[in-house]
Amino acid sequence: MKAAVYEGPRTVTVKDVPDAKIEHPCDILVKITTTNICGSDLHMYEGRTSFETGRTLGHENLGQVVEVGKAVSKVQVGDWVVLPFNIACGFCKQCEQGLTNYCLTMQPKPDMAGAAYGFAEMGPYQGGQAELLRVPYGDFNALRLGEDAAERQLDYVMLADIFPTGYHATEMAGVKPGDQTIVYGAGPVGLMAAYSAILKGASRVWVADHQPDRLRLAEEIGAIAINTAEQDPAEVVKEATLGLGADNGCECVGYQAHDPQGKEDATLTMNGLIDSVRFTGGIGVVGVFLPEDPGGAEAQGELEAQGKVPLDFGMLWFKGQRIGTGQAPVKRYNRALRDLIVGGRAEPSFLVSHELGLDEASSAYEHFDNRDDGWTKVVLHPNGSSRSTSGSSRHTLQELRQEAKEQGIEGRSHMNKQQLERALRR
Repeated sequence: MKAAVYEGPRTVTVKDVPDAKIEHPCDILVKITTTNICGSDLHMYEGRTSFETGRTLGHENLGQVVEVGKAVSKVQVGDWVVLPFNIACGFCKQCEQGLTNYCLTMQPKPDMAGAAYGFAEMGPYQGGQAELLRVPYGDFNALRLGEDAAERQLDYVMLADIFPTGYHATEMAGVKPGDQTIVYGAGPVGLMAAYSAILKGASRVWVADHQPDRLRLAEEIGAIAINTAEQDPAEVVKEATLGLGADNGCECVGYQAHDPQGKEDATLTMNGLIDSVRFTGGIGVVGVFLPEDPGGAEAQGELEAQGKVPLDFGMLWFKGQRIGTGQAPVKRYNRALRDLIVGGRAEPSFLVSHELGLDEASSAYEHFDNRDDGWTKVVLHPNGSSRSTSGSSRHTLQELRQEAKEQGIEGRSHMNKQQLERALRR
């Protein structure tokens, strides 16, 4: 089968690898039709983790079941499924508490917890940027989808990671109806955190970043954009709240946070949130921070290379703020979020800017890593279901929305790429 394989820093090659196969009676085998490039893939792509060369990337995966193990009783061949990036057993102490993000069974190191597809330090499992994916404990891990799965893959694939992860940030921050929320980072996860806060009924949501294309998307979903190249987010928020600050905030950037000039500073977003959030407010941290960063010494310093970040802890303590951290337990949220999509309340595919075939993965990684204008979320189609071969799908989401604007099409800001193409009769 073909797969996107990590060959070293900033080098991804699409090549033939051994076919994924059933290895355990509880496994299922999924033909991957849609898989995303995630911002956390870029940490590995850039060589800033311990990810091994020769491994397949990809932890945001959706597809159709083509084979099931002898012990699988619920999932059937032909089912459309989306797969949480967490690989969990369902029966260990952590899983029984709903903490599938810290499963003890699937992580082979006895002093570690948590497993994932194609991810550094999270087990030996191959990723899903490939034609086939082996899914352990398929009955537990696979979320089955309905009759509209094939035509709404761009919405449902977001349930593998970034939609639940953004939602998890708002849960840890304690976002409630009527709250005022500040989100640091307008990448896909930050946009999903803002979108989740809006779905929860937050009265005002700010999104801080310095990438204009991503800030435009934030405005299109009803958030207030703060361009950090021009304004200090904490000052903007405090000016709007009588000096008190937001009720809560979300960190959706992580340890490679950098200023508009490109200088890395792992404290940038965390200390910004401590300043931006009011006394006794909550902060949810889903941006990736690591205990070891192979590139950290050169990019930032020796302490940062060891995962030690100098926080404004005195101010955090003084303000009585709460911080929740860590990867999302996707299964805690994905069923409910799926039903929001089914009911038409949520359309997370508004993020998607590019749909490409698997053979274009190398170029896609390069553009996404460069933060090239318009490359907000890249979807790969390993099994030929990409619409990128047609002339219309080569248009970016922004280009389609501009065309829809020129034609006076209502609701264009909230249409995904497929809906826009239908509205434009492509």
